[in-house]
Amino acid sequence: MQERMSEHTNTCSFANVRPIMVDIPYPPIQVGEKNPAYANLLSLDYCGSTSEMSAITQYINNENRLSYERCSMAKTLLGIAMAEMMHLQKLGELIYLLGGAVDYTAKLQNGKQIMWTPEFLAIPGNVRHMITADIEAEKAAINQYRMHIKMIKDRYVNAVLERIILDEEYHIMLLRTLLNEMANGSV
Repeated sequence: MQERMSEHTNTCSFANVRPIMVDIPYPPIQVGEKNPAYANLLSLDYCGSTSEMSAITQYINNENRLSYERCSMAKTLLGIAMAEMMHLQKLGELIYLLGGAVDYTAKLQNGKQIMWTPEFLAIPGNVRHMITADIEAEKAAINQYRMHIKMIKDRYVNAVLERIILDEEYHIMLLRTLLNEMANGSV
């Protein structure tokens, strides 16, 4: 019985995993003034289909699926997920300061509201496709942040979004490295 249990034990230790992010501090979390329209835009980054909530959930799912067979890759994905959690927290603070509600509901410009759902996730079975989907999600997030920066006229909010973009770009570089390592057979 003991041997059988050990076959199903994960030996991948996540004890020392830290958020994977650029080593540059975040700007202070503040806003010029309350602006519910800006809060609504950030709600899309918080919990829309392309959002930090989606990124966190997708990375954790991928990490869980890889941890038994590809420990180093799983640790990288967990570290990225932890950075995305920090982004989610910072966006939540900004939404609150702007006068919005932090309730896992994305507020669209047409007045509709969409609650976050796991249907927003890409969950391919193949590891290469999994990492490629993560890269595409990071690119989509960067594009959405850049679009929101153009729409938001608050230098404090935009400074935070610009800083988040740096992390997302770093994540793409790391994910591409994982793909290259897979191609070379080193992970």
